[in-house]
Amino acid sequence: MTMLQTLDSDLQRSVGKLALEIAANGMVLRRREEGCAKLRMPTLSVGQTPEAIIINTSGGLAGGDRLEINVQTASDLCLTTQAAEKVYRSLSSETRISTRLSAQDGARLLWLPQETILFDGARLERSLDVDLQENAGLLAVESVVLGRKAMGESLTDFSFHDRWRIRRSGRLVYADDLRFDPARVLGAAALDGARAFATVVFVATDVERFLEPLREIFTDRGGVSAWDGKLVARLTGVDGFDLRKALIPALTLLAAPNELPKIWTL
Repeated sequence: MTMLQTLDSDLQRSVGKLALEIAANGMVLRRREEGCAKLRMPTLSVGQTPEAIIINTSGGLAGGDRLEINVQTASDLCLTTQAAEKVYRSLSSETRISTRLSAQDGARLLWLPQETILFDGARLERSLDVDLQENAGLLAVESVVLGRKAMGESLTDFSFHDRWRIRRSGRLVYADDLRFDPARVLGAAALDGARAFATVVFVATDVERFLEPLREIFTDRGGVSAWDGKLVARLTGVDGFDLRKALIPALTLLAAPNELPKIWTL
């Protein structure tokens, strides 16, 4: 074992686990919070989609930290996070974030976490697994910011692996493995110098009608495609603020008639 591995194994680790199950009438059937992971469900006006806010009380994640989220819903539900998630330097082992979501027939699930900010030396392994019944819908986004431009940070050593798997009625309908490191962000076929990027997946009926409106929003920031009842978009920005200037209008369009979580604008 190397000295870094020895130090890494001796450090205290943050572990958080969340489990939430929602009935068809919106009632909470099961709710469990463990470690640094907390959940808050604000009181909403009549007609608003139930909302759950995920909170990481550790203030950020580093090498060896683990966060597990497991949500099942039979009614419409919007999931978001209290703030941007920060991933700090790892001495050896990766930071792992695992999210499993399940929506029953007729439910509409919105997975709208705020950005993940990677600091120099971060090692992040993240996965999103979604199971949808036949008539369930999904709007999911994950966005990443490479350091804080305002602080003059430059990432020279990091790794990022984002794994998506979406199934409808048990059949795999979307699979994606996205990997970045300092060398892979530079070329025109990758980020071409951008410091922020996002992936958006929308599963619903008649998704093709959103293609042209989204292309008008994105302009030269990214691209969008639609096929077989799903829409996939990727977009970039020079920083997190620039990314949001296109991301928020796009999500507002796709989420309608639902509104984006108020916490996104606080």
